[in-house]
Amino acid sequence: MPKYDEDVDALLRALADPTRRAVVERLAKAPAVVSELAAPFPMALPSFMQHLGILEKAGIVLSHKQGRVRTVSLRPGALDALHLWLGEQRTPAEDQADRLGIHLTRTAGKEGDLT
Repeated sequence: MPKYDEDVDALLRALADPTRRAVVERLAKAPAVVSELAAPFPMALPSFMQHLGILEKAGIVLSHKQGRVRTVSLRPGALDALHLWLGEQRTPAEDQADRLGIHLTRTAGKEGDLT
């Protein structure tokens, strides 16, 4: 699964920055033009474009240019590898919590028998 691990690594690196996470949150609502996406951020447009480049290289967003207007959208299924990885990590922790709950219930039941 090396490719799977590379995909997860690229997604996590791209999403590590709060600006890029905010862009992804905004694009989850609808595609947007670059100037609209950049407006809330206190940085020069070339700096913002670097953020978009990182998101695009990680496969999270797609962009297309028509005339002088570049529109950006989320790539369908872009976060699937991350979602699967997180699900795999959650399962062992949930299993441990379930076993702990069973143990505590049994222990509490035994203590109740002694009174």
